[in-house]
Amino acid sequence: MGACLGVAGCSSTVDGMASPVAAAGPSSASGPSSGSSTGEDGRVDATLESMLLAPTDFPAPYQAIVLPPQAVSQAAADLDGIPPGAKVDPPGCKPPAQDYGPDGTAMIVGTDNANRSTISVELMRSDLSLDKRIGEIERCLEVTTTKDGAEAVVRTEMLPPPPLNADRTVAMRQTVTSGKGAGKVTQSMLTLVAQIDDVRVSATYMSFGDGKPDTVVLDQVFTEAVQRVNAA
Repeated sequence: MGACLGVAGCSSTVDGMASPVAAAGPSSASGPSSGSSTGEDGRVDATLESMLLAPTDFPAPYQAIVLPPQAVSQAAADLDGIPPGAKVDPPGCKPPAQDYGPDGTAMIVGTDNANRSTISVELMRSDLSLDKRIGEIERCLEVTTTKDGAEAVVRTEMLPPPPLNADRTVAMRQTVTSGKGAGKVTQSMLTLVAQIDDVRVSATYMSFGDGKPDTVVLDQVFTEAVQRVNAA
């Protein structure tokens, strides 16, 4: 992967991925962001809809649409790799409950039809600290899911966090493998996450097969999404 998952520079690599070392703003370890307008309880006052990227923020060849509320829950589950109602092993590795209502989650998805890939940007309200969520993920780096007789394995690799102006950031690569032999399917995801007060910003590149992630556009839309929340 040739692109840097930050804004300014890169140094060493992790399995071919450039590791970010600099950015135009405080690093993820620098403490709470100061740009967003928050209430006394640490809540960003703006609505998720008003902070979400627009379809025009996605460059070609990505054709982007803002998901209607009824489609958000399914799309979010696809990005988790664990379908609703599935059994998981180890136990306790299901994603936390999420509010998929308009004030709980908002999503926009850009699709590159030629490469069968998507870049999704999700804004969600969360009272769970990102540090705690990272701890949950690190305890569940390999999870087997079973639903309706179908089994899949979700593997997660933690990557260097992108250095952006946020309370906390994290990056991870995931694969969801299902089927056997000629019917084997592998879904690959590269996800960047930032927490700004009570708003969690996620950008995920998802594809099928062995193609390299489009880190340039992923980094671009993630950076813009974080800036929108900071400026709200």
